[in-house]
Amino acid sequence: MSPPPSPLLVDGHLDLAFNAAQGRDLTLGLEALRAADPVEGETATVTFGELGAAGTRVAFGTLFALPRTEQSPRGYTDHAGARAQALAQLDQYRRWEDAGLIRLLRGGAEVRAHLAQPEGPLGVVLLMEGADPVRDADDLPFWLGAGVRVIGPAWGRTRYAGGTAAPGPLTDAGRALVTAMRDLGLTLDASHLDDAAFWEALELGPRVIATHANSRAFVPGNRQLTDEMARAVAATGGVIGLVFLGTFIRPGWNPSQPRVGLEELAAQARHYAARVGWEHVGLGTDLDGGFGREKAPAGVERYRDVGHFLDLLPEEYRAGVAGGNWARWLTRHL
Repeated sequence: MSPPPSPLLVDGHLDLAFNAAQGRDLTLGLEALRAADPVEGETATVTFGELGAAGTRVAFGTLFALPRTEQSPRGYTDHAGARAQALAQLDQYRRWEDAGLIRLLRGGAEVRAHLAQPEGPLGVVLLMEGADPVRDADDLPFWLGAGVRVIGPAWGRTRYAGGTAAPGPLTDAGRALVTAMRDLGLTLDASHLDDAAFWEALELGPRVIATHANSRAFVPGNRQLTDEMARAVAATGGVIGLVFLGTFIRPGWNPSQPRVGLEELAAQARHYAARVGWEHVGLGTDLDGGFGREKAPAGVERYRDVGHFLDLLPEEYRAGVAGGNWARWLTRHL
């Protein structure tokens, strides 16, 4: 008897164009990419071939502008620099689409039609991670016209909001941004928002998801969601994507230790499900999003291994977590 078909995968968060900007050719086979990888210390796991082998039909693909830090001296220092990075990544997605490697999806009907085809290119929903490329609220129609459908105002601190390890509320510009997002039908990604900014943003009434956010009940710090925040996302109908990064799975873990286990991530999935229901739990792997195989859970040597995680979940909920929950949200709300 042949094994049952794998469930379709929808990944809530992949930095595809950012990786291309770093010099990674995602059209290569994984071993060829690794042999020529310009990124040091992060063994790649993601290529288009790997995504296809995993059964991934749709991914939220980021426009991620990297700010200047001590570790990233070439990052942006102002809006113009952030915008230039985002536009270059937007161009990369369009070139991939022209080559038949992806299909950009801009609405629920397009997602539904794409998922009705069992084969074909990867569907990509454009997600802006960190809103500094947006000049101001009046600039949102440009990005909406370019295909962006989801925006996370923060990464660290931005001009719009407090973020990871940078506590603070929405700024005046941030309140104007979220209000305009609501009015234009753009979805708010709550990932990376500091608590104060999170609760302010939700009071403004936008559509909300968390593309890649693990549970603070397991790992402390404002990068993770509290149970109350998870309930608030779910109350809007949103989905929460689980991140495959060791430091987001086990508190205090570092790469000098054995890699965390997939069962530990499954425990976070069960925790979320007990509080918001399995229908609000999905994938947001963030694989190759600033980390490689070394920081992924044990057993995830390459992207196609994501399915091993699903095997640890209750059988009746696996298809939903794999992609069904995101697919439902996308077809109803994108």
